Amino acid sequence: MKIEPLEVNQRVTEANKLIEGVVNRLVRNFDGALGRVHLGGRKAPYNDLEYEFIGGAKDSIREKHYDKSMRLLWKAEEHAPWSSFKDCTNDEKLLLKMSDESLNEEERSELKRITSKQYRAMLDREYTPEQKQAIVNILSLIGHGEAYAWLVSSEVLNDVKSTGARAALTMQVLEEAKHFVVLRELLMAFDCEIPRMSAWEYVLLERVYKAKGLEKLFGMNVLVEGLALSLFGLMSNMPGLEILKLFHRDESRHTALPVNYFREFPMSRWQKHNPIARAQRLGQLLPALPLIAQIEADMAVIGFDVFDFGGSLIRKISFLAERVGFYTPVPADLFTSSLNELFNLYCRLTRSDFERRNFLEAEMTQGEEELRVEEEVFSASL
Repeated sequence: MKIEPLEVNQRVTEANKLIEGVVNRLVRNFDGALGRVHLGGRKAPYNDLEYEFIGGAKDSIREKHYDKSMRLLWKAEEHAPWSSFKDCTNDEKLLLKMSDESLNEEERSELKRITSKQYRAMLDREYTPEQKQAIVNILSLIGHGEAYAWLVSSEVLNDVKSTGARAALTMQVLEEAKHFVVLRELLMAFDCEIPRMSAWEYVLLERVYKAKGLEKLFGMNVLVEGLALSLFGLMSNMPGLEILKLFHRDESRHTALPVNYFREFPMSRWQKHNPIARAQRLGQLLPALPLIAQIEADMAVIGFDVFDFGGSLIRKISFLAERVGFYTPVPADLFTSSLNELFNLYCRLTRSDFERRNFLEAEMTQGEEELRVEEEVFSASL
């Protein structure tokens, strides 16, 4: 795959790194001090420096229980055909009609996954070391985010009503676990340094995790999952990253959960317009703005303009929030247009020969399949 890198202002990139480093030390030291005196601090039992939860990876436990349960997970459609469950995939329905002995060697080979050694060799052929590191830096945002998604979705499970909603959230917990462990191994296969969470991501994710009630659903299923949907849609057609199509499909369901849930249990006028709740939503969203600027250089390495991505992301998150009543203190149209002006101002100050653009019109999702998935997610009739 031929990637055309974009030019970036190195002085601005270094300044952004310096500012992030200072903020990171301040935020983490402050939370550490609060934790030592039992007044709060960091809530998540997650070690982003090692990219694993507190207690270590302990993959042997996962392999004996989680992996095995995924292999043995029975489908009601197969074992209880009289039920209303339709949970078999097309491939599983096909396999129900075939015995293993009926497969020829070509069909069997199609079922085999590429080996780790072959996969690493393919990555080395397709990407330069700089491009590999940039991909890891970008995807690690979601790698760490999946750890928090796993934690947050398990708490949101206790806040929703109805059997159906709890079933949906239970599946999301299961999928977040799968996302974390699979994406972790994917990034490790690049043989690059996996960075810690930036200060901006740390603040964003901790605010989401500490939020209460419906505001946690906003932070998780609108903000974080909206970011994940956008990043997976952007990168799932790159060589070696095709598995992100499956992640993208999962995230589409997660972002659609609020509108489907509130169709059954509508938010009250107070829940929508409560000034404290609106301020909290804005507070969860704001750290995403310096986060966008921070990944400018990495995006440029793999040929994408980060502010095209940012405009596309903000447009989608705003739509997801507004359609269910997750309002902020600033009206959506004014908020998105103001961010577009902010992006243009930043680019005028940091890029030579820059001409004004409407970044909100950008569509950064790549691939026809991913666009079809998102068309359904953002359909008014969802």
